[in-house]
Amino acid sequence: MATHQDLLARHREVLPSWLALYYAEPIALVRGEGRRVWDAEGKEYLDFFGGILTTMTGYNLPEVVEAVQEQAALIMHSSTLYLIEAQIELAEKIAGLSGIPNAKVFFTNSGTEANDAAMMLTTTSRQSNQILALRNSYHGRSFAAVSLTGNRSWSPTALSPLSVTYIHGGYKYRSPFGHLPDDEFVAACVADLRDMIDVATSGDVAAMIAEPIQGVGGFTLPPDGFFGAFKEVLDEYGILYISDEVQTGWGRTGENFWGYQAHDMTPDVITFAKGVGNGLAMGGVVARADIMDSINANSISTFGGNPLATAGALANINYVIEHDLQTNSLKVGNHLKSRLDHLADEDGSIVGEVRGKGLQIGVELVKPGTKDPDPEITTRIMERAKDNGLLIGKGGLHANVLRIAPPLSLTEEEADEGFEVIEQAIEEAV
Repeated sequence: MATHQDLLARHREVLPSWLALYYAEPIALVRGEGRRVWDAEGKEYLDFFGGILTTMTGYNLPEVVEAVQEQAALIMHSSTLYLIEAQIELAEKIAGLSGIPNAKVFFTNSGTEANDAAMMLTTTSRQSNQILALRNSYHGRSFAAVSLTGNRSWSPTALSPLSVTYIHGGYKYRSPFGHLPDDEFVAACVADLRDMIDVATSGDVAAMIAEPIQGVGGFTLPPDGFFGAFKEVLDEYGILYISDEVQTGWGRTGENFWGYQAHDMTPDVITFAKGVGNGLAMGGVVARADIMDSINANSISTFGGNPLATAGALANINYVIEHDLQTNSLKVGNHLKSRLDHLADEDGSIVGEVRGKGLQIGVELVKPGTKDPDPEITTRIMERAKDNGLLIGKGGLHANVLRIAPPLSLTEEEADEGFEVIEQAIEEAV
């Protein structure tokens, strides 16, 4: 097998310069088992990022592997021009789990495609191209999804098919309203929402899209009930609400199966992807039937909901439910977060804030004694963690947040192991 150095040289020769790679010396992951992976040169790592929250249940899960193998031996592709039993069964399960009444499901290949499809559905249903999105958000890399992204680092163009207005979200640590108690913070953001609808739009807004916990934005989350208060305002104007559950769905937050359920409301549309396929290319949209059926032209999906991906996703969701990984995420996530919290309590700490729910935890790094972001030390900590056998992610508007999101099957012993590596990496990086 080629060395990392050889692979990097070949990568740079034929792949785009803007295709992001982690680490000063990038690695190739070639094998996984449970919560551990091995690189092309044989080094073992405990994985606290799961391919950006995608390996949700664990690597080499027998139930998923067997489902994929059995389906591959029969037929791998047919397209939505034909009936697909696994697709129908998966749609029935997801519609029932969604909480949306009279729900229908459309399958895509990724979260980007799912959010793009949600834009098509809501703008068609409402006959408007005006959209509300949150500051510090990320919703994908397509032409339409990029225009929803309120994070300059991930916004390569200002051109857009949508008219987007950005409003204050739940990033309380850096919000101008962040000094307020939770109830007053929510009220201030609701007032901003109402003001922006009245001032910055023509009034006939199609939808608002929001991540219950912002992913690329650094695992920022608002107080519980925040989006419920938003939806009351949206309902007054007839604006549809899209919950982007690409990273928060399937029990990741521990407290609930979906992130939106912390906010005492039900969205009109849910988008999902990443963990549902446990590594298979799988995403989709759930919407009320009247919204889903508002498209009045023919459409298909060549690869979305294909037999292979839906068979694997169905086995994966069944495993999550049967083994109650949501409860495990809550229990192990609380244990890990309680240990990480101590890092922020130390005087002069570079840890400004530890936040998150379940196994979706962000650690925001700052210059000691300030709230000034420190992306350089964040990179050093990631490098030291990798050297010591732990993979973690990075995000945030200023690239100064460690993103911790291991598979939901993580054990307490593995959580402790990972914490000790992070603690050591911080000590070594300072």
